[in-house]
Amino acid sequence: MTSRRKVLFGGSAAAIAAAIGGAAIWRSTPATAQDFEISLSEAEWRERLTDEEFAVLREEATERAFTSPLNDETSAGIFTCAGCDQDVYSSETKFKSGTGWPSFWDNLPGAVGTKRDIKLLIPRTEVHCSRCGGHLGHIFDDGPEPTGKRHCLNGVALNFRPESA
Repeated sequence: MTSRRKVLFGGSAAAIAAAIGGAAIWRSTPATAQDFEISLSEAEWRERLTDEEFAVLREEATERAFTSPLNDETSAGIFTCAGCDQDVYSSETKFKSGTGWPSFWDNLPGAVGTKRDIKLLIPRTEVHCSRCGGHLGHIFDDGPEPTGKRHCLNGVALNFRPESA
């Protein structure tokens, strides 16, 4: 006779196995150098970037929340990719999300690309620089109007260029 505990345990194990199996199927493959205008070897990226920038931009790490000075940046200007200096976000779309990371409701046209990310077994939308493929962060559906999107970015993946007076 099958006990309720065995059924629940078996069902949970099957769900976990399916999720892990699904992750292998749905996990997007990392972009390769030839996919982008700026393509450098790992050694060249390591020479160009700090260890923290390399971890985020090239290995898709996440910086600790509330550690980036760009989180509190309120000046007018442009946020650029720390990997290749491409303009990616305008201060006009930045907003205070309270999440601990710089957040924007939209990117500059053509500046970013996206891919599906399920590393945490929960589907998310990863956002990366369209020129070098550097990982910038993720996009969520809980942002303000007019887009309803929150581009939650790693400050270490960005540089800020103030508007010239």
